[in-house]
Amino acid sequence: MARATNSPASRKRHKKVLKYAKGYFGNKSKLFRYAKEAVQHAWQYAYIDRKKKKANMRGLWIVRLNAACREAGMSYSRFIEGLKAANILLDRRQLSEIAIADSIAFTGLVKKAQDALKAKAAKA
Repeated sequence: MARATNSPASRKRHKKVLKYAKGYFGNKSKLFRYAKEAVQHAWQYAYIDRKKKKANMRGLWIVRLNAACREAGMSYSRFIEGLKAANILLDRRQLSEIAIADSIAFTGLVKKAQDALKAKAAKA
């Protein structure tokens, strides 16, 4: 009596992994053992880079905000401190979009931040 291997399901799994590995170099696209490892690594890198992408975008928004704040005569860190003191709850993405699209509104935000910092200094 032959050993039961459930070969239809195994073949289906193998074909699925090889399909994901299509386009990889050499054995990684042809042989299951190497393809499986390459696909697992690819998925790990994809997961990590989705997180890195968010961090990179936040960095870009901060650079843009810093440039806009410097034009308005204020540093980025003082601007953020002033917004927190004024209870303005906009995130860096929204602030960056305002700085790019509507410089008049951004100047108004800078003024509010400066006023809140003055009030904070007077209180202390």
